[in-house]
Amino acid sequence: MALDLNPAGEPRSPREPERSAAPILSPAAMLRWAYVARLALVFGVLLGALVVWGEAQPEQTFLTTVMFLVALAITGAAAWQTEVVGRRPSRGFLAAHTTFDVLLVTGIVYVTGGADSGFAWLYILAIAQAALFLPLAGAMVVALLAPILYFSVIAVGYQDDVTGGVILQMALFGVVAVLTGILGDRLRKAGMELGEVRSELRRLRLDTGEILASISTGVLTVDADGRLLYLNPAGEALLGLDVRQWEGAPVAEALRGTAPEMALAVTQALSHGRAMHRRRAEIVRDGEQLVLGLSVFVREEPDEPRSITVIFQDITDLEQMEILNRRTERLEAVAELSAALAHEIKNPLASIRSAVEQFASPRLDEGDRASLTRMVVRESDRLSRLLSDFLDFSRVRLDRVERRDLGELVQECAALVRQSPDMTTRGVKLELVLPGTPLEIVADGDLLHRALLNLVLNAVQFTPDGGTVVVAVEDLKAGGAPR
Repeated sequence: MALDLNPAGEPRSPREPERSAAPILSPAAMLRWAYVARLALVFGVLLGALVVWGEAQPEQTFLTTVMFLVALAITGAAAWQTEVVGRRPSRGFLAAHTTFDVLLVTGIVYVTGGADSGFAWLYILAIAQAALFLPLAGAMVVALLAPILYFSVIAVGYQDDVTGGVILQMALFGVVAVLTGILGDRLRKAGMELGEVRSELRRLRLDTGEILASISTGVLTVDADGRLLYLNPAGEALLGLDVRQWEGAPVAEALRGTAPEMALAVTQALSHGRAMHRRRAEIVRDGEQLVLGLSVFVREEPDEPRSITVIFQDITDLEQMEILNRRTERLEAVAELSAALAHEIKNPLASIRSAVEQFASPRLDEGDRASLTRMVVRESDRLSRLLSDFLDFSRVRLDRVERRDLGELVQECAALVRQSPDMTTRGVKLELVLPGTPLEIVADGDLLHRALLNLVLNAVQFTPDGGTVVVAVEDLKAGGAPR
C-alpha cells in the first residue's frame, strides 16, 4: 500500500498542506530577471553616454537614446503582457525576446567602439538566454545570428579592426552557442520530465489520500520511536483520537487507555520488528466495548528508520454474527437430538411401566419382585444418563465463572460418591490426597463439579471389588495451574 509522503519521506498528515516546489526552469521567473537586466544595461549605457556627452559623437548619443527608448517600450509592453495580463509566454514570444536582446547587444557594441567595445561578452549572455528559453534548433539560430551581427558591425563600421582576436571571439561565440544550447536543451527536458514526475506523484498522493480518507478501515503509522505519523479519519473515529493532538507524539500512551492490546502489538512490532496478522483486540470507546481485527506491518529499508503501519477495523458485529451462527447450529443439533432422545426415552419408560404394573399383581413372588426392582433401577439410570448427556450437549455457554477452591470441590464430589451403591455393596474405597493450602482456580463451579463427579464415579465403577480409588490434587510449582 502506498502512503502520501512529505518531502522528508514520512507519511503526510491528512491536514498537512503539500508544499509545491518550483520547477528547475521557470520562464516567467527568468523573464523578470531578463527585463531588469535589459533595462539596467541600456540605462547604464545611456548614463555613460551622458557623462561623455561632450566628447561623444552626436550619432552615438542619438543611437544610445533611441536604444534606451526602444528597449524601455518593448520591455514595458512585454512585462505588461506577462506580469499584468498574466499571459503565458509562447515560443514565438520567447524567440522575439531573445532576438531583440541579440540586436540590442549589437547596438551597444556598435556605439561603444565595435571591435574595441568592452561589451562584446554580452553576446555570450544573450546566447545562453536563448539556449534556456528556446529549443535546441531555435537556440542555434540565435547563436548563429550573434556572430553574424558582430562580424557585420566590425566589417561595416571598423573595417581595419578585423583581427585574429575578433575571429577568436566569434569562434568563442559559436562554441558557447553549441555548449549552452545542448545544456539548455537537456535542462529543459529534465525540467519537463521532473514536472511530469511531480504531477504523477501529486496525482498518486491525491488518489492515496482520497482512498485512505474514504475507506472504513483504520490506518495508523508510527515511526521508529513510536511517534504518530499518520492516522486516517476512520482510524480517528474507531480509536477516538484527535490526530492534531497526537501527531508527532508517542501514540502508544494514548492507546493504552482505550486499546491496550493494540498498544502492546505496536510496542512489540517496534521492539522485535515482526509483523502480525489477524490479531484480535478489544477497545473501549464512549463506554462501549468494541472488538477490532488488526494486522501490523513493519517497513524496514536499508539506511532508513523502521516504521510500523497498523490496519484495523471494527469486527464487533461480525463476531456477534459468528456467535449467533454457532448458537443457531447448536440449537439445530439440539433439536435433532431431542427428536432422537424422545425415541430413546420411550423404551426405558415402557420397561418401567411394565415393571410397575407387575408389582400390582398379588401372585408376584420375592424373586420376581427383586428382578423387577433391579430393572426399574437400571432403566432409571439409563434415563438419567440420557438426560445428562442431552443437558451437557445443549449447554450453550458458561453460566457463572468464579474463583473456587479445587480441593473443596473434590471433597464435595467424594461425599456424593461415597453414597453410591458401588461404594457400599462392592467394598470400593475412596482416598483423597489434598494439599494443606487452598488451590484456587477460575472456572464454572457447577460444570467443574459435574466433571469431577463423573470422573470419580467412572473410576469407582471400573475398579475391582474391594479396590481403592485415589484422588490427588497437586500444585505445579513451575508457575503452572493446579492439577
